[in-house]
Amino acid sequence: MQIQLIRNATFRLTYAGHQILTDPFFAAKHTIQSFADISPNPLVDLPCTPEEVVTGAEIVVISHLHIDHFDPLAQELLSKDIPLYCQPGDESKLVGMGFQSVAPVAQSVQWQGIRLTRTPGQHGTGEWVKRMGNVSGFIFSAANEPRVYWAGDTILYPPVEQVVANTQPDIIITHSSGAKFGDSDPIVMNAEQTLAICRAAPNAVVIAIHMETLDHGTVSRADLRTQAEANGISSNQLLIPVDGETLAF
Repeated sequence: MQIQLIRNATFRLTYAGHQILTDPFFAAKHTIQSFADISPNPLVDLPCTPEEVVTGAEIVVISHLHIDHFDPLAQELLSKDIPLYCQPGDESKLVGMGFQSVAPVAQSVQWQGIRLTRTPGQHGTGEWVKRMGNVSGFIFSAANEPRVYWAGDTILYPPVEQVVANTQPDIIITHSSGAKFGDSDPIVMNAEQTLAICRAAPNAVVIAIHMETLDHGTVSRADLRTQAEANGISSNQLLIPVDGETLAF
């Protein structure tokens, strides 16, 4: 299998002979609003054209509908008959955008020999949980492939810890920018929480993404690597890809 990070939470997963695209966010640099009154978003352009990203994609998995996970350009470029898998509650909006093959995943579904299992997420703490709305992660599993847990836009909290303990994923994909609004707590994992995932799953490879794309992020790739090294987390266990990089397993 291969994982190519495109940008933010957008990646292409080559898995069991199929091409899966996640959370397509195609906006050009500085074309959407600032989230932290620092800079228009996104902070960087895509490493390739949006057309190259969608070419060959067979299904799209969408963790939630915030603009940095499914934006108007992605809605325009994706074929309206491509299968979309989403969390319950988002399907009516996707159908309203004109998509004809939308399947909410309540628990798990099968597609072409691949099992897709939805997992819980919490997009912040306190009042921010309600303000940010529902989010989900997903586990990908198939014969002769590593089990991949994409945690999505979530902090580290007990249900995520339970997923890791109960499913023993081989690969865990975390959103690790430590994004914040003002004086809020992080709304996704920060460096400390990402390292806690590494310690909780010492036999898994952790891939940190959703970094250096949005102006409310507080953790850079260099920050995370420095803290990992200081805490004895090796670069073999914690991978921090740059945009466009492909990881093969």
